[in-house]
Amino acid sequence: MIISSTMDAPLFSVRMRATLYGRHLAGAERIVPLPEVRQVASDLISRAIADAGGAADDVYCQAERIDPVTLCRAKLPDVSTWQVNDYLEGRAVAAELLSRAGINPDVACRAVQLLAGGAGPGGTVMRGAVIMDSVTGERLERDPGRGVRVSRMDVAIECRRDFEARLHQVGLGHRRVLEALVLAGKVLGAPGVIAELCWSDDPEYPTGYVADTAHGYQRISALKSVGDERGGRVFFINPCAFSISELTAYLERKPVLFDSLGEISPAARWEPERG
Repeated sequence: MIISSTMDAPLFSVRMRATLYGRHLAGAERIVPLPEVRQVASDLISRAIADAGGAADDVYCQAERIDPVTLCRAKLPDVSTWQVNDYLEGRAVAAELLSRAGINPDVACRAVQLLAGGAGPGGTVMRGAVIMDSVTGERLERDPGRGVRVSRMDVAIECRRDFEARLHQVGLGHRRVLEALVLAGKVLGAPGVIAELCWSDDPEYPTGYVADTAHGYQRISALKSVGDERGGRVFFINPCAFSISELTAYLERKPVLFDSLGEISPAARWEPERG
């Protein structure tokens, strides 16, 4: 049970990242009341050391007070999971889901190919996300190496156990699922964003997702082969609706807490539409 003094305490954004020779190895963040900051910071540092396998040469953790006037509360999207036979089918499914979300089909395929080959300079993995025009496929991020990094978002502390339990009931209890859902939720709430495509650069984690405002967070069981270290994110946007600086400011600086969760569907086998 959370006592009222904790609920009423100022909120802090606690952010961790671990690097090796400047290369990102691990990262995580939370938004928690002041009395929780010390424990959460300790947990995130311990996680950084574990996730990096002891290889990090720099582990960074920062706690930043949030101005309550800037805080936004929101609802997490619906969750569904598509089981596919292999990553090739998974990529075809991703392109189809993006097309259903209103993305130009050629642009959807181009984005899939971009992540498959490495979206950063020279085929490297970007530190952040690609921003892509949903009609033309033009890349709009200012720095093609860094991209845009989404930050300052979390589940409200009083809701975390309930959300974790609901995800666990359908086999989605790993922490990375809730973290990805939170990030996707913030992205879909950003001005001008239509959809997101993502799969991890973790060589042992082939699952990825497509997210859009109409269909929610749609997991795809394989978007790359095990052992492949390439991955990343593409945010598809309507560039006429806002400025890139406005979008970047929201994604990187706007604090968002999620205090409700949409429907969670059990995993299903992908069946292409006929006719």
